Amino acid sequence: MITKLGLATVWVLDQDSAKAFFTEKLGLEVRDDMTLGEGGMRWVTVGAKGQPELSLALMVPGPPTMDPGSATQMKALIAKGVLGAGAFNTDDCQAEYERLSALGVEFVHPPEKRPYGIEAVFRDDSGCWYSLTQPFDELDETVPWNDCVG
Repeated sequence: MITKLGLATVWVLDQDSAKAFFTEKLGLEVRDDMTLGEGGMRWVTVGAKGQPELSLALMVPGPPTMDPGSATQMKALIAKGVLGAGAFNTDDCQAEYERLSALGVEFVHPPEKRPYGIEAVFRDDSGCWYSLTQPFDELDETVPWNDCVG
C-alpha cells in the first residue's frame, strides 16, 4: 500500500541555478547535493523546512535517465515554459506574491480568487510554472470555474 509521496522530479536546465532559485527565493532547504558514484550524475534535492517527508529532485534531462535525443526535446520544452511542476501552498498568497516579486520571481498571473482558493502562477528560473495557492477550507462555488482558464 502506498502511504505518501516522498520525492517528485522537477526538470531544470541548470542545477546550480535551480538550487539557488528554490533556496534563496522560495526559501526551501537543500536536502542532498552529491555526485552518485565516480563520474556519475549529480543528485540535488530540496524541500520545505516543515515538510521533511517530501523532497523535490532538481534534474537536468539527460543520461542516465533519458537518451540524448529525448533530453534535447525535454530541454526545449522546459525553456519554452510549457511544463507545470506543481503547487506550493501559502497562508497569504498576496503577501507571498509581493515577497517573491520583490526577489525577481516572474509571475504569469497575479493572485486571483479561484473556487479552491487564491492563486498566483509563477515560473522558476528554468521556465517551469507553479501555482502559489492559499487554499480555502472548502470550494467556493460562487466563483465560476471558467474564470480559472487563461
